[in-house]
Amino acid sequence: MTDFGGAIKASQEYDVALLGIPFDEKSCYLRGAAKGPLAVRAASTSKAINPWTELGVNLEEETVLADLGDVDVSGNYEQVFSRVEKKVSEILDRNAVPVVLGGDHSISYPVVKAFARKYKPLDILHFDSHPDLYDELYGDRFSHACPFARIMEEGLAQNLVQVGIRAATGEHREKAARYGIRMVEMKDIGEALSLKFSNPLYISFDMDALDPAFAPGVSHHEPGGLSTRQAIDILHSLAADIVGMDVVEVNPERDVSGITAAAAVKIIMEVVGKIVLQKK
Repeated sequence: MTDFGGAIKASQEYDVALLGIPFDEKSCYLRGAAKGPLAVRAASTSKAINPWTELGVNLEEETVLADLGDVDVSGNYEQVFSRVEKKVSEILDRNAVPVVLGGDHSISYPVVKAFARKYKPLDILHFDSHPDLYDELYGDRFSHACPFARIMEEGLAQNLVQVGIRAATGEHREKAARYGIRMVEMKDIGEALSLKFSNPLYISFDMDALDPAFAPGVSHHEPGGLSTRQAIDILHSLAADIVGMDVVEVNPERDVSGITAAAAVKIIMEVVGKIVLQKK
């Protein structure tokens, strides 16, 4: 059973919708993130976990969570990105909360394009070891290393806060300064990090924000990252109106123990629990 602890319901009406994007054509190094949605769903089985979050929300009883399956990723990237944007827009048009399972991080660009049409201004909280602010990488402006450059240059978000950064280049820092991006680097994170956002908030969580000890199943191992506990604490302490999220870059081919997919499930459930609480 791939049901997020029993919370998934077979319903045409829903509050939260899971959507898989098994796409890794824009990965610059190792492939494998296309299998991420399947791995995350498998790790969510109610045979292993229950639907309760740490903040006391029972997702099985207090919300309606549906799994809409995967976006068709055949064809070229422009066709895929168009389908992603359309599908996310359909969920938003129903006033539901999209929870997107990647896939490589390039998919965040079309997802945020859909959000920016509904929510303006929009804030983004981006967990990652990399800023993903390259203008292009190896000649590709739509690489998984570039989505936030596209998002900011197109004005899709008013504020971008990046947490867990530990692989920033000079180019990244220049772009962050140009667009007023707040980059919270690992070397500067203290005992607790409390963040507040005034606009509707989209969360983009690259699993390599976590240290490889906690998330080995990613394509780019960057030591010195967040623990799973630190990430959850930051999410719990958020003061924000969360309207959606993506979790990307789970590479099950490197996740021999399955702990990366399990961490992804945990992060999703805790964020959905926060969304349920904020609606009460």
